[in-house]
Amino acid sequence: MKHIFRSVVLALATGSLLSLTGGATAQEVKERNIKLAFANTDDSAHGAGARKFAQVVAQKSGGKLKIKLYPGGTLGGEAVVASSMQGGTIEMSMMGPGLLTGMDKEFGIFDTPFLFDDFKEVDAALDGPVGRKLLDKLPAKGLVGLSYWDHGFRIVTNSKRPITKVEDIAGLKIRVQQIPVFIDTFNTLGANAVPMPFPELYSALETKAVDGQENPFVTAEVTKLYEVQKYATATRHAYSPLLVMASKKFWDQLSRDEQKLLLDAAEEVKPYQRQVSRDMDAKAVDALKAKGVAVVELSAQERARMRDKLKPVIEKHKQGLGETGRDMTAEIERIRTAK
Repeated sequence: MKHIFRSVVLALATGSLLSLTGGATAQEVKERNIKLAFANTDDSAHGAGARKFAQVVAQKSGGKLKIKLYPGGTLGGEAVVASSMQGGTIEMSMMGPGLLTGMDKEFGIFDTPFLFDDFKEVDAALDGPVGRKLLDKLPAKGLVGLSYWDHGFRIVTNSKRPITKVEDIAGLKIRVQQIPVFIDTFNTLGANAVPMPFPELYSALETKAVDGQENPFVTAEVTKLYEVQKYATATRHAYSPLLVMASKKFWDQLSRDEQKLLLDAAEEVKPYQRQVSRDMDAKAVDALKAKGVAVVELSAQERARMRDKLKPVIEKHKQGLGETGRDMTAEIERIRTAK
């Protein structure tokens, strides 16, 4: 009888303790205003993900954590925002890995030509141990990686001719990002690669200073490149994720409950944002066609020919990526084998 009585008392005490603990945990979430800055527009897939993230965070925190969005580079370009995050004056952002490559060269893995074949490979690799290992490098740079969202596969447009095979690229002046591997990639494919800041692109295409460019379909559509480009080819020669990040200075001020809440929210929104991004890219193809752009879906055989031609570039690039390059290659091979 005494044993039963002790069990009841213990159960009641434990229940009370759990109740108190739950109350204490709830109070670990404080009233906070969080600035989330990003370079793309509010009506982009980036903006859709940011809005959903703000809603989920507000719901999970009972309205205590308030995410205020600053789209369209209103708080500065990505370099300025990253620096402000490191300094703790901007709490959160999302951006592609290009800027991070300057902080840690291993983020350059995403610039590798033809690294991924499709979105299934992308998602499996980024959501696996190699993707996590890359995010774990960010705190040393004053940043904290929360999740990988979607920015999309890059394609090629031009004003001269349809590209249906690798030989069709020869001689075209293609604007590329100011990144060595992209310059090497298009020069090796036979083009004349012209590195140029993105804001100068439309004018360069309009004046025929360059014949074409490479970006996701949706970028070509929203920036009205259909006005100065006749042909688009789904080469899918490179994939860029969208990294959701926080300032480490800000992160270290948060309770564990607040940190978990933001991590959980970023992961919860991830499939939604990825789907929105990919749906928008597919709609952009239809929009470009409606504007008179001839869209070519490059065959698997031609993609393989391009990849073969780029083997020296790929190997040279991966040599500078160290362990991450080897790990990512092995992980993608494992994913392909399991398909």
